[in-house]
Amino acid sequence: MKLLPWEVSVHHDGSPLYLRFSGRLGDTAVFRLRMAADAPVHGVFLRTCPDGEQQITPLQDKGIRGVSRWWEGTLPIRMLRTNYRFLIRADDGTRWYSAGGMTRYYPTDANDFVVLANYHAPAWVRDTVFYQIFPDRFADGDPTNNVQSGAYLYHGHPVIARRWDEHPNRATGPFEFYGGDLQGIAQRLDYLTDLGISALYLNPIFRAPSNHKYDVEDYTSIDPHLGGETGLLMLRQALDDHQMRLVLDIVPNHCGVTHPWFVAAQRDPHAPTSEFFIFRRHPHEYESWLGVKTLPKLNYRSVRLREIMYAGHDAIMRHWLRPPYRIDGWRIDVANMLGRLGPDNLGHKIGRGIRRAVKAEQPDAYLLGEHFFDGTPHLQGEELDATMNYQGFTFPIWRWLGGFEFNPQRPEADPRPIATETVADQWTAFRAAIPWQIASQQFNLLGSHDTPRIRTIVGNDLARVRVAMTLLFCYPGVPCIYYGDEIGLTGSGDPDCRRPMPWDESAWDHDLRTFVQQLVRLRRSAPALRWGGFQQLYAYGETIAFQREAPEQRLIIVARRSDDGQRTLPIRHAGLADGTRMREILTGVETVVYDGRLDISSLPATGAQVWQEVHRDIAR
Repeated sequence: MKLLPWEVSVHHDGSPLYLRFSGRLGDTAVFRLRMAADAPVHGVFLRTCPDGEQQITPLQDKGIRGVSRWWEGTLPIRMLRTNYRFLIRADDGTRWYSAGGMTRYYPTDANDFVVLANYHAPAWVRDTVFYQIFPDRFADGDPTNNVQSGAYLYHGHPVIARRWDEHPNRATGPFEFYGGDLQGIAQRLDYLTDLGISALYLNPIFRAPSNHKYDVEDYTSIDPHLGGETGLLMLRQALDDHQMRLVLDIVPNHCGVTHPWFVAAQRDPHAPTSEFFIFRRHPHEYESWLGVKTLPKLNYRSVRLREIMYAGHDAIMRHWLRPPYRIDGWRIDVANMLGRLGPDNLGHKIGRGIRRAVKAEQPDAYLLGEHFFDGTPHLQGEELDATMNYQGFTFPIWRWLGGFEFNPQRPEADPRPIATETVADQWTAFRAAIPWQIASQQFNLLGSHDTPRIRTIVGNDLARVRVAMTLLFCYPGVPCIYYGDEIGLTGSGDPDCRRPMPWDESAWDHDLRTFVQQLVRLRRSAPALRWGGFQQLYAYGETIAFQREAPEQRLIIVARRSDDGQRTLPIRHAGLADGTRMREILTGVETVVYDGRLDISSLPATGAQVWQEVHRDIAR
């Protein structure tokens, strides 16, 4: 429905300004709702459903502050998960307001706001900027461990050693090696610290015959060509010295055909590890990842496999969290497929089991899952802390800025750039489907080892790269830079997106790196970006704008893909009064809110701005 001006001003999210809660079961939470001072509203109620029965709790009118009226109420939190929404009684009838927006009809519970009790979020994540590294392509710290051409066969093909300045070849993609290793990463941490990075996410480093290591041969040893256990210990110590975190990539959905588990099972159908796999006809017909025969799928109906992988005291996923390696979390490959095969749908059971094991070992570990589709069912507080937020963040930006489709052959693909309203709608849908506590730690990215690079996606338009980077660092969640994006590295799909990091600085886009460095510092220092809420303010024409708001700070982010003639932006519904002085952080330009609007005439035809309210009443 088309919203009235006062309806647009109604706002709540789970951030500290709108929800005050200790997080402990049994404690009382304070709920706050903001709306326009002149909204024709004479009553607001909090709707919850304790023990399955609807409960309506009245909120108090706390009066007008500036251009906003605030409503407030309290509620003891007696359940581990409390769904809630607001009932608004206006002069012309009632409305319901939930995370999915405003409706005149009685909505389903699916888009309710949610508060989780006794949910332990990894506290360090909210202040973090991640940097993803494909280990073979970042830096060669020890040439003596490099793969040599012809040293072994990769499924019948001799492996190939490439020069650092060569581009990857699609025909030989998995079995060409450049020599990057863990020692090289350790030696380049000063570069990352200067950029402002505080955590690394590495693609798999366990022993495997390919360069990408998703065909695991041994989950208990680090590949010697990447530096082995010695290299990981060196990196761990170097990261400690730089006060940086480390998340490793694990592949529990499948292993490689050279893994001893599979070799034994294929040789003997009665081998102890044969239950780890599903043979349709032994020995050559078996379930594999997407039909790729080199990646046999693991069968989680096997309790013994679960014990070895995550549940047992000495399980693989527990081992690497312990000293001396002390990794800070796991990225779970193809988390959407784990434990699922036809009628066997054990995905949530395995997800809950992994969480229990990982958090028992290290409560502050970050549990991240790969998911290219709708990962929200796994983000309800019992499984993952986050997913790689492709659908909820990345893909809408690609389609808005570049008209880019990840899988252009699929029926849903449309090469035309999407409308700005569509971006906002998709963002809202994926935020609304999960608790705010989890939305605020979602893993946001502009690309990865599986996708083209952002500069290539937007057709080498550096202005659009800057727009994308600004959105990455200002949207709720945790930003991750794919190595080399900060210096303008290009690359189409795999393996071109895995080019070696160029360390010849003459090949860098230094202006882009400086801009990204500025955004990193902003993200790590701004309360509004670290723990603030989110309000969509505008999404029409070529321009999108939103507010990030914390008790200590208010920011307005404006992004535009091309000139649509918009010179002022309506922002009264953000709670900003006329006369409020605003400063654009990236350029220092200042303006004053007038007639409920923000002057954005200084915004380039394609560009982004981050406006900060100069004076902030933290007692609001």
